[in-house]
Amino acid sequence: MYRRFATACLLVSLAACSTLEFPGVYRLPIDQGNIITPEMVDQLKVGMSRSQVEYIMGTPMVRDTFSPNRWDYIYTLNKPDEPKERHQLTAYFDGDTLVKFTTDVKTSDVKPLETVPAPSGDGTATDPATVPAPVAE
Repeated sequence: MYRRFATACLLVSLAACSTLEFPGVYRLPIDQGNIITPEMVDQLKVGMSRSQVEYIMGTPMVRDTFSPNRWDYIYTLNKPDEPKERHQLTAYFDGDTLVKFTTDVKTSDVKPLETVPAPSGDGTATDPATVPAPVAE
């Protein structure tokens, strides 16, 4: 009786270590860390204060006690059946001022919107409208 119980426990514990997956079962993508977008990187400028950087990027993932002038933002996304997506941004400070930052996120090429007058119904330009700026290709 004891052997059967021990064998059953052993088989159940080995089955828990199995890498077999049920076909057709939905698996959630798992993201961890700080999301880093090109728009966020575009907003960062050398000379900003720590609080401004934290407002744009959020609380850093890593604040090293041995390097207090360096903040690391790390983002990973694990999607089933796809390679892992990983982005990193490192901000360097001198006191309270951002002196440089490095990242693997490409900045956006989108030009900001310009406000230009749009013609009204009678042909005069009195109503402002927001139209995108021409993009050079």
